Amino acid sequence: MPSETKKTIIVSLGGNCIIRRHETGTIKEQFENTRKACSFIAKTVSAGKNVIITHGNGPVVGNILIRQEAAKDAVPPMPLYICDADSEGGIGFMIQQTLYNELLKTKKIRDVVTVITQIVVDKKDSAFSNPAKPVGPYYTKEEAEALSRKKGWFMKEDSLRGFRRFVASPRPLKVIEAGIIKKLSESGVIVIAAGGGGIPVVENPDGTLHGVDAVIDKDLATSTLAREIGAEEFINLTQIEMVYLDFGKPAQRGIPRMDVREAKKYLKRGEFLAGSMRPKVEAAIEFLEDGGKEVIITTPELIEDAMEGKAGTRVYL
Repeated sequence: MPSETKKTIIVSLGGNCIIRRHETGTIKEQFENTRKACSFIAKTVSAGKNVIITHGNGPVVGNILIRQEAAKDAVPPMPLYICDADSEGGIGFMIQQTLYNELLKTKKIRDVVTVITQIVVDKKDSAFSNPAKPVGPYYTKEEAEALSRKKGWFMKEDSLRGFRRFVASPRPLKVIEAGIIKKLSESGVIVIAAGGGGIPVVENPDGTLHGVDAVIDKDLATSTLAREIGAEEFINLTQIEMVYLDFGKPAQRGIPRMDVREAKKYLKRGEFLAGSMRPKVEAAIEFLEDGGKEVIITTPELIEDAMEGKAGTRVYL
């Protein structure tokens, strides 16, 4: 039954929780990793909260791009925004089915649905003039130059392993499907949405939409969705158990709790890596300053302890 009094929480599952480091990315591995995450999410759901799930797609959409590049002479390659949609549907299905099965064990069945989500970006966003997000396979210098001439791709050397295509990562402005996501959630449906940061679209002057080749940061997209639906809590699940200062260094130390003022200080100091913890902390700040109550950053395995203040990092105003 619909319930206006239930707390709405948004749970974000990192793409690297689905395909973990040092794994080959078989569908068996992906389902098992998804099952582990969903077993913890199911316990949160069974507590009677309205839950919306978002997820990353980094390793998965990368594999889609590699597959289509390998088959480009047999099957017409699709634009990146279609690959974004493909990954959102595929990962959404895995979470949808796996969470349903985990809820079956708790005997508290809830409807679970995936909403393919369009997220508006500004075509004048400076990110489009400075593509910074690597996608797809590696190429030789000669191949990269040919692709740049033929397709207009921005190609750059990456990680000393070869050349890759770099695309824009514009900031999300609004979620087209936010209204229906909120209605479904308030009616008791568990909604999986904004997968991989959603499908980036540009809004034309007449209100129509068209997809653009870009990658929206999953954490910032989640924060945008959370704001639009009025979520109170944001749980960000990743491979790292908490936020650290001096990460990877001998002086590394965890941060069990930090307020927005401290988080901004650490960001300004350059404590968090751009492709790792930085967007999670930025999204936490944005969420809290837009009316959210609390953010938890931890691993799926520690979500229960983190919600009791025994693990992870808790961010607050």
